[in-house]
Amino acid sequence: MSLTIDEKIFETPEGETTVEEELTDERRELLQEFSNMIGIKFSRLETLNIALTHKSYAREFEPRLKYSERLEFLGDAVLGLATATYLFEHFNNLKEGELTKMRSSVVRQSTLTRLAREMGLGELLLLGPTEEADGRERETNLEDAFEAVIGAIYLECGWEVARDYVLRQLAPEFEHVKTTGIPKDYKSKLQEVIQRQGTLQKLTYADLNVSGPPHMRTFESAALIDGEIYGRGVGRSKKLAEQEAAKAALQKLGELE
Repeated sequence: MSLTIDEKIFETPEGETTVEEELTDERRELLQEFSNMIGIKFSRLETLNIALTHKSYAREFEPRLKYSERLEFLGDAVLGLATATYLFEHFNNLKEGELTKMRSSVVRQSTLTRLAREMGLGELLLLGPTEEADGRERETNLEDAFEAVIGAIYLECGWEVARDYVLRQLAPEFEHVKTTGIPKDYKSKLQEVIQRQGTLQKLTYADLNVSGPPHMRTFESAALIDGEIYGRGVGRSKKLAEQEAAKAALQKLGELE
């Protein structure tokens, strides 16, 4: 017998036993209030609870509780498809590479982190002792929680509801790209600035950190001029992290507002 999509998402990885947490009345009330706030009806609040369960919390129990990483994977895909569909339909004149750059400018860590904070996801996260100190404000945790919630919405309500929710959340970003157009190539601009100065300065990029599970890596890079760090950046790929680092360097040099 084949598995349904929700059964596949929550299928226990080989060699690991996981169970759903039994929700207390207080936790169920908190999740219901959140559900009402975002305008999404969850038939099973347990799915939403899994989306807000960090692995550090799940690993405190035996057997382990189900946690958010698989929902993050699903939510990331839904987020990408919803955004790509919108851009495809509204920017008929753009080529594939231009659409890719525009999607990256819309779905970036700073935006997802801000949306997560506005939704109060940090306060709803279930964190283990290793994360409690600053985990509720950590950008990677907030971004991952936002994506996991989208994954939960997709499982509970289907593609159309999840797509419409994503588009509502990202509406200001879409309006911004309509006004500003394709995002600039900050790496190229930084190189031009250095060449314009007429000195033999060397521009390089360094990998500072890689975090997250294999399917959801977060990269941190630095832009260095003659070995000195001028900017740091974070992104879902090495290229995006370097672009953010170049942007920060340009701001330090007074070349950007």
